[in-house]
Amino acid sequence: MQLPKILKTISRYLKDYHNSQAVIVGGSVRDYFLQLPIKDYDIEVYGLSKIEELETILSKFGSVNLVGKSFGVLKFVYQGMEYDFSFPRLESKVGVGHCGFDVICNGSMEFKDASLRRDFTINAMGYNIETKEFLDPYNGREDIKNRTLKHINSKSFIEDPLRVYRAVGFCARFNFKLDSNTERLCQNMVKNGNLEELPKERVYTEFKKLFLKSQKPSIGFELMKKLGILRYFPELNAIINIPQDKKYHPEGDVWIHTMMSIDAMVKLKSDNERDNLRLFYATLCHDFGKATTTKIVDNRVRAISHEQAGLEPTKSFLYRITNEHSFINSILPLVKYHLSPSQLFSSNSSIKAVARLATKVNIEELIIVARADFLGRTTEEAKIGVYYAGDWLLEMAKSINIENRPLDNLLQGRDLIKIGLKPSKEFKYILDKIYELQINQEIKTKEEALNYVRHLAKLGTNT
Repeated sequence: MQLPKILKTISRYLKDYHNSQAVIVGGSVRDYFLQLPIKDYDIEVYGLSKIEELETILSKFGSVNLVGKSFGVLKFVYQGMEYDFSFPRLESKVGVGHCGFDVICNGSMEFKDASLRRDFTINAMGYNIETKEFLDPYNGREDIKNRTLKHINSKSFIEDPLRVYRAVGFCARFNFKLDSNTERLCQNMVKNGNLEELPKERVYTEFKKLFLKSQKPSIGFELMKKLGILRYFPELNAIINIPQDKKYHPEGDVWIHTMMSIDAMVKLKSDNERDNLRLFYATLCHDFGKATTTKIVDNRVRAISHEQAGLEPTKSFLYRITNEHSFINSILPLVKYHLSPSQLFSSNSSIKAVARLATKVNIEELIIVARADFLGRTTEEAKIGVYYAGDWLLEMAKSINIENRPLDNLLQGRDLIKIGLKPSKEFKYILDKIYELQINQEIKTKEEALNYVRHLAKLGTNT
């Protein structure tokens, strides 16, 4: 296992001068066997008597942040990189929530005993830096080989209900199946209401990992459905078994289509995590309105105005997992207008219709959501993979530079003052009128706009 040189240096010092051992633990060892890039290293130190002793040792090699000291964790920073050094510890539930644990650090513990507090076997492996030996007391490597996610200890597992969401996330990220005993345990935790004590911020974080780290987020949502977690998200539960017109959705009901759409979004991601997350949520929520608008009309399944009807359930769903109003408000237009690219394309709309759309939503982002919607089906067009409506709309928007923002105002209030007008309540009327003419492509330059204002000034602004 390849390690940063500083970790080897500290490990050797611990062994030679303190007769103690440094062991790489947790996700980095798991990811090594999964052949994934290792981004973070967590190190447990065995053989010291006090956390202060570890603090002193680490301070010889770099800076130490004590923010997690009460939990037996020290943040060690060296050349801009941060590493978590910790003591072996026992955790016992003494109260509600993720802070309701009593932590007992014990440097003389055996690795197997210390690993008992971990959630899954794949996260309970270690690597002894000095002996270059892998430690695997609960057969995590075998579970990786069998692509199975298995809990270690039922008593400790149920003490943190977030582990149910972590099970969902790991299965989706690594394409693992959930061990049958672990599945039953998670189902019982959901049934017994254990998840109700979780703060929404922790659930939000697990959703974020599910979206951004999975190749098929649908695996996680299907597992949520199987475990009963959707009882906490009625907006998602409501789209299960809602029928769709087979001409446009031969893949099946709204749930199936939504799952295919979020999987399609994986291939449309950018390098901006926050933007990606908004687009994933918009895609997940885009057809929530079909739960209440779907009807059979002339032997056809119709969901008229489901885009507008989807706004309230989208808000309701998002507020279950976050209180960040600006984040939620940025998602709503993507839901409301997700059909617009296809509608404008099919009607061969003019550039002014595109400019008007740009005042309501970011067109480039909207196209990404609409493309995921288009690809999340089994129509022949979707199988080809070319979303002509989106390509057409993007080209139209780029022609007048409105793909990421509305059309720029040709005039500001200061321009009106420069041509001799006195500031007044009429300024808003004039500027709005000019902007409307810009959108309609009747005025295209600043000089044309000023000439129009001069004309208005002669006639009176109420003309």
